[in-house]
Amino acid sequence: MNRAAFDYFADLLRRESGLQMTPEKYYLLETRLLHIVQQQGVAGIEGLASLLRRDEGNRAVRQAVVEAMATHETSFFRDITPFERLRDVFLPMFAAARAADKTLRLWSAACASGQEAYSLAMLLREYGAPFDGWDVRITGTDISHDIIARAQGGAYSQFDVQRGLPARLLVKYFMQDGETWRIKDDIRRMVSFRQANLLQPPPFAAGGVDILFCRNVLMYLDMSSRVRVLQGLHGVMHPKSLLFLGAAESAGGLGGMFAPLASMPGVYVRSDADTDLPRAP
Repeated sequence: MNRAAFDYFADLLRRESGLQMTPEKYYLLETRLLHIVQQQGVAGIEGLASLLRRDEGNRAVRQAVVEAMATHETSFFRDITPFERLRDVFLPMFAAARAADKTLRLWSAACASGQEAYSLAMLLREYGAPFDGWDVRITGTDISHDIIARAQGGAYSQFDVQRGLPARLLVKYFMQDGETWRIKDDIRRMVSFRQANLLQPPPFAAGGVDILFCRNVLMYLDMSSRVRVLQGLHGVMHPKSLLFLGAAESAGGLGGMFAPLASMPGVYVRSDADTDLPRAP
C-alpha cells in the first residue's frame, strides 16, 4: 500500500467515524480491508482507494470500510467498577427520584456485540424490587450493521461467557445450545439494538436518557470528533443524567460540557447538573 492510499483511507475514516489512523497502522489497515478488496475484485488497497475516488457516492463500500476498521472489543461486565457504582450508588438514587413515573432509560453507545447492554439488563434484574413494574428500556447502538445483528441474536461462545460473567448469572440468564449460550427472552426483551453513528445526531429526544455508557470510544477518536460525540451525548442527557466513560478517557477540557464526580473516575454529569453529588475539583 502506498502512502497516497493510506492517506485517503485515513481521511475517509476520520470524516466518517472520527477514527484516528496513524502511519504505524499501515498493516492493520491492509489486513482489515483485505476482504473488501477481494469482494470488489480490485488490485489491492490502492485499487480500492481508486474505486472510491471514482465513485464517491458508493455508500455501501464506504460503510464496509468504516465497519471493518471499527474496534469491537467488549465483554460482560467489562471493568466491573462502573457497574458496581451504578448498582451501589446511583440506582438507589434513580429509584427514589423516578418513583412517580417509574421510567428509566439507558443507552449503551458503541455497544459492539451487546455484552455491555445485556450486562446492564442483568444488573437491573438482579437489583430487584425497586424497579419491579417499571418501564425500563436499554438501547444499544453501534456503527456496524453486522455487529448489531450479532447483538440482536444474543448468542455467545463459551469464550465470550467466560470473560467477566459470573457463573451464577450464566446459569440464571442464559440457555446452552451446543457450544453456544443464548440470552433468555426475559433479558432480551429489556434491550433493543440499532445502528447509529456517534458523529450523527443521536437516536433519542433531547433529555431522553438517564444513564449513558460510552466507554472506550473517545480514546480512538481525534479531538474534533470527541467534541462532536460529547455534544451529542450532552444533548440527550438531562440535569440528573449520568455519563460513564472508560477508565482511560476524560471529558475534561472539551468545551466545559461535563463535570467529573469526586472519587469516581470516568463518571460525569452535565456541567449544569441539578445534583448534590460531589464534583471533582
